[in-house]
Amino acid sequence: MGKMGAHNILAYMGVIFAMASYVAYATDPTQLQDFCVGTNDPKNALFVNGLFCKNPMDAQPDDFLFKGLNIPRNTNNKLGSNVTLVSAANLPGLNTLGISMARIDFAPYGLNPPHTHPRGTEILTVIEGTLYVGFVTSNLPNGGNRLFTKVLNQGDVFVFPQGLIHFQFNVGKTPAVAIVGLSSQNPGVITIANAVFGSKPPISVDVLSKAFQLEPKVIQYLESQFWMDNNH
Repeated sequence: MGKMGAHNILAYMGVIFAMASYVAYATDPTQLQDFCVGTNDPKNALFVNGLFCKNPMDAQPDDFLFKGLNIPRNTNNKLGSNVTLVSAANLPGLNTLGISMARIDFAPYGLNPPHTHPRGTEILTVIEGTLYVGFVTSNLPNGGNRLFTKVLNQGDVFVFPQGLIHFQFNVGKTPAVAIVGLSSQNPGVITIANAVFGSKPPISVDVLSKAFQLEPKVIQYLESQFWMDNNH
């Protein structure tokens, strides 16, 4: 290849890298809440996309410390599970760092029900016990959804991609514990059953009966149930 050809290739690569850099810096920041309605009145500007920052000169070591994640949580509820989230809300030093974590306690046969994290990927490590875990893909070109599952034992690690429905179920006769990392300081959680059948105000019975192909009385029964939240 001649000097001119090599020079042209290098120039072309330089343009591509420049365009890629421009695109990277031109994108919007990742959202940290469900929505952030714009306002032109500063007096009504109550929220930011994240938390307000403390003056760095006023920061203290305790701003970067959370204690007690070693303490077992109460799993005496209908689901038999308890999720303890450590995020920027209770560990201020996480603000703007883009990560959070949680401890999940399971009673025997306890369930962390199908849910999604709209703003974060989850990576889970089993500390104690045996968990049956899985996630479902978004709609595939053929119209289906693929389920990925695994049985995890102590020390096993599993990843749940951002935004996909996933679950964890303790298949053992003893309690189980897992630690998870999340790729957002506020990953959010949407528990599917709670959101569909327990929203306030409720979703129309006509909508849900047609969507699930169920009799209206079945939908009314489901909407009348108490849909608990195991996230704390």
